Amino acid sequence: MNINVGAKLQARKQRQKQQQAKLNLVSLMDIFTILVFFLLVNSSDVEVLQSDKTIKLPESTSQQKPEMTTLVRVNNRQLFVGERLVARIEDIDAGAEQIAPLRKELDYLAQRAGSLPQDKQAAGRAVTIMGDEQVPYRLLKQIMQTCAAADYRDMAFAVSQTAAEEIAATGQGADS
Repeated sequence: MNINVGAKLQARKQRQKQQQAKLNLVSLMDIFTILVFFLLVNSSDVEVLQSDKTIKLPESTSQQKPEMTTLVRVNNRQLFVGERLVARIEDIDAGAEQIAPLRKELDYLAQRAGSLPQDKQAAGRAVTIMGDEQVPYRLLKQIMQTCAAADYRDMAFAVSQTAAEEIAATGQGADS
């Protein structure tokens, strides 16, 4: 009887080995092929800047894509270069032509980046200014003058892209 039970157990194990599920690679390859094409088609070259809840960007209908550059962020309370807090707005001298802490940080970044290639020296280094739509022009002018003095003359402003139809519908076109 023991032999019979042992033989039954061995026969059962043998059947289980033969009945093991096999992986259907054709279906798996089809899924991955579709996934690759989906990701290729839906990947876009849109530059996504880090969001800052304290900054409400102005809207624009421009179709030109931004480049990755040094980012200067300003809201009604603080001024940042990248992630680094450079100055508080209340500490900035409104009568000064430049913002000293911003100039110091931009000079430091330029020194770390090294000298510009010959073909880019005329335009200067690139910088993107991300400013809240409520930031006064006086402060933006100071920021731009400081950037230009630090050889960051290729300036761009970050905006929220909207369709031209949306701007016309809200009455905020180029006329206002």
